Amino acid sequence: MSEIESDKEFARLYETVFPMLMRVAYRITGSEEAAEDLCQDALFRLHERRLSFPTNDDAKFWLIRVVKNAALNYAKRKTREKKAYQKAFHEGRESEESSEVSIMRAETRIAVKAALEKLPLNLRMVLILKEYADLNYKEIGRVLGISEGNVKVRVFRARERLTNLLMKEDVDVS
Repeated sequence: MSEIESDKEFARLYETVFPMLMRVAYRITGSEEAAEDLCQDALFRLHERRLSFPTNDDAKFWLIRVVKNAALNYAKRKTREKKAYQKAFHEGRESEESSEVSIMRAETRIAVKAALEKLPLNLRMVLILKEYADLNYKEIGRVLGISEGNVKVRVFRARERLTNLLMKEDVDVS
């Protein structure tokens, strides 16, 4: 396919790519509502501009890059806003859970997310795309503009660093 022209072709692309885009955006933003907005915006831009791509895969990778960048910008903005709010009101984030298991699960998720945030951006992004977007090494390389071999090295290093960070925190994610 040389161009995304018909609404039917766009709908097919939407159905196949949207769930994966949501996983990427949600993992970066931590907000389902924000993730959905960012994904819808990227798809809207693609549709409205009638951008031309040699294949649907090329369109998919363009969308992943757009959503990834938008989600990173959103996350940075929200982090700055949260810090400003906490500084102004000296408030921490506390939540109450009903059962011990759900508390432990929530604490583990928070610890993993915090550890993931400590990774350098290049390592964090390969893990997000690998684990949450279910992309293979070749696809990740295309999204990030690096070789498949480099992706493999980064995934290995990211997992290794993440494991070390979690071990330091004494977090069990088994």
